[in-house]
Amino acid sequence: MDRFRVVPAAYVIVRRGDEVLLLLRANTGYMDGFWAVPAGHVESGESAVAAALRELKEEVGLEVEPADLVPVTAMHRTGGNGDPIDERVDFFFTTSRWTGEPSIMEPEKAAGLDWYPLDKLPEPLVPHEARVLASLTSEALPAVIVQGFA
Repeated sequence: MDRFRVVPAAYVIVRRGDEVLLLLRANTGYMDGFWAVPAGHVESGESAVAAALRELKEEVGLEVEPADLVPVTAMHRTGGNGDPIDERVDFFFTTSRWTGEPSIMEPEKAAGLDWYPLDKLPEPLVPHEARVLASLTSEALPAVIVQGFA
């Protein structure tokens, strides 16, 4: 019997006071037209922390020291359809310290980039990211969230 496999991804919630930096997804084939935090898949041989730092630089041009990445939660989620791409473990980090000026580094994958107050987030947001963002002001998140399982 094959072992259960998941696709790991790393997300970075960049905070400026009560605001967060969001990208408008475009031409990626996944949730295009939705607002999202900088994120991406963890590559083979890469840690979740290294992936978070790499994706932040690749997508919005920001550099962050590893010590300035604060773990928020991990989310184990399933699409419930048996498709391996829909079996995920997402590592969410936040940071409020960086160098560089946020800008769209991959214009072929993003149609917008802006700061939004946590209490006035744009619509639509990628749903599993919206769940984490909504809880940043209202509740402490558990260390691990599960979504989509019976």
